[in-house]
Amino acid sequence: MWLTWLRTMGLGSPPCPQSALRFGIANLTLFFSNDVYKGELALAFGDLLRKLWAPGRTPIAPRPFKTKLVRFAPQFSGHNQHDSQELLAFLLDGLHEDLNRVKHKPYIKSRDADGRPDEEVADEYWANHISRNDSIIVDVCQGQYKSTLVCPVCNKVSVTFDPFMYLSLPLQSSTTSRTMTVTVFACDGATLPYSCTVTVPKQGRVKDLIQALSNACTLKHNERLLLVEIRNHLIHRYLEDPLHLLSTIKDDERLAAYKIPKIDKNTKYLQLIHRRREQSSDSHVISGWKPYGTPIVSLISCDDTVTRGDIQVIVNRILSPLQRRGGNVEQATTSEASIPKAASDECSLTCDDACAGNMVSNSLNKDFTNSKAPSMPTLPLLLVDDNNACIDLSMGEEKVVKLSPSSPKVLVYIDWSQKLLEKYDTHPIETLPEVLKYGPVTKKARTEPLSLYTCLEAFLREEPLVPEDMWYCPKCKERRQASKKLDLWRLPEVLVIHLKRFSYSRSMKHKLETFVNFPIHDFDLTNYIANKNNSRRQLYELYALTNHYGSMGSGHYTAHIKLLDENRWYNFDDSHISLISEDDVNTAAAYVLFYRRVKTDEAAISNGA
Repeated sequence: MWLTWLRTMGLGSPPCPQSALRFGIANLTLFFSNDVYKGELALAFGDLLRKLWAPGRTPIAPRPFKTKLVRFAPQFSGHNQHDSQELLAFLLDGLHEDLNRVKHKPYIKSRDADGRPDEEVADEYWANHISRNDSIIVDVCQGQYKSTLVCPVCNKVSVTFDPFMYLSLPLQSSTTSRTMTVTVFACDGATLPYSCTVTVPKQGRVKDLIQALSNACTLKHNERLLLVEIRNHLIHRYLEDPLHLLSTIKDDERLAAYKIPKIDKNTKYLQLIHRRREQSSDSHVISGWKPYGTPIVSLISCDDTVTRGDIQVIVNRILSPLQRRGGNVEQATTSEASIPKAASDECSLTCDDACAGNMVSNSLNKDFTNSKAPSMPTLPLLLVDDNNACIDLSMGEEKVVKLSPSSPKVLVYIDWSQKLLEKYDTHPIETLPEVLKYGPVTKKARTEPLSLYTCLEAFLREEPLVPEDMWYCPKCKERRQASKKLDLWRLPEVLVIHLKRFSYSRSMKHKLETFVNFPIHDFDLTNYIANKNNSRRQLYELYALTNHYGSMGSGHYTAHIKLLDENRWYNFDDSHISLISEDDVNTAAAYVLFYRRVKTDEAAISNGA
């Protein structure tokens, strides 16, 4: 991988060693060095260049250079596969620090745009950047983009202009729809939970997912769906904002939707959290109660007083589909006869229209409670109060429960002992499917073309910040999930484009085999430049790229490089070099692309301010 990547930078052993005069880094290392790496990285890189461009075609093993690199970047140690884009990013940054002509970096506080013309602000930011960062790497490889943040509450607009060394483009699918799987719970005790898979717009919002689920589940006029995200057997967040973007929901997350009645009166969410004892490594030692399974949400009225028996009634109704048929349940619910005998994947298995609408009001109605409670089993329930203390709900059913006036939810634990599990089957609530389960990559997915322009447009598209990276609004004085828009403002002489083939999540790593149709000649970025005062065409030509074959952990890198003096393309595969046609350059393995600016008849476009 090391020699392959170096060749994409024009550092291989081509048939024409005189071309080495085009690269001045080997000489610059003798004159510029700063204290970050004390010039050692640049000197080691310069030595490697001289060896690679020496006369002859002997393959070079860059062991001394790797040894020096690993000293400053231990993540690249060992003989495992390393990401070529990560190596590129570190090396360019390291060479820039060693070759930086600025010895003493001044402190400059950037000013906000405050309505000033973009051209003035962009030049100011670039001048500030050059005053601290001035090297051959900046001259050749760095560009500038415009970043716009908009507060969703006060509409405060913040504009900054930031440098970039490369563009990491997402492999935006050419399709406009997305498949999502959600587990639906009927909280009236009508059915067991079931999975619903629906198709929604890829750039859709929560309201689109709710509508698709409502249609698939034949939701009644007096019901609504409550959508939540489940993590570690707990509710991570409620997805109640209808304008929340679905793109923030990852494929490996798990969603649940609860059918609850439409009730306008004062209600709270009752969260039923399942717990069970877990044995330690010593089979004779039993540890404490741990959450498991999927929480179930229902509604509880706050208009009247709530007793422990009222909560018992609600939970019994929720869990009634889980009762084992013909088992040794001490007392069966009176509504047991109306409950289906097994889980069904059909959404049409629901009770009468009145059932869902009356669930909350009836379950908390005193007459209903008094008449039904004696025929229902008493469950080991614990209510969590404001002080995080647990109140036992299995005794004193007439005692009034004080609900927190400030919290929108009522948290209740149910502890599943082995004896209780003999009466209930909790398997239907123990696992949730992922939003999208990845299977083997199909041939269609490997060969479906995707334009590089489409990937660039997806990179520049406006989207909200992720909740973990919210923006501090200086006007609201609070952190907000602002919308962010990127625009290209200034392009470098050498434009490096990274195709984000590797996706990382909490539970898996995945490689996208999407075929990207990228231009070799006349890569025109003129229409993507936000600086409209620059009317010159922005044309680029591909001269090198790296390819990645195989899986994430055991893949193989090669490189396709065009020798400009010969106007021919070569394939570099470790120590093997072969001539290839231009038609064979573009494959589904392309990973990092290297473009150079095409000099037109117009004056050369400067990268400086």
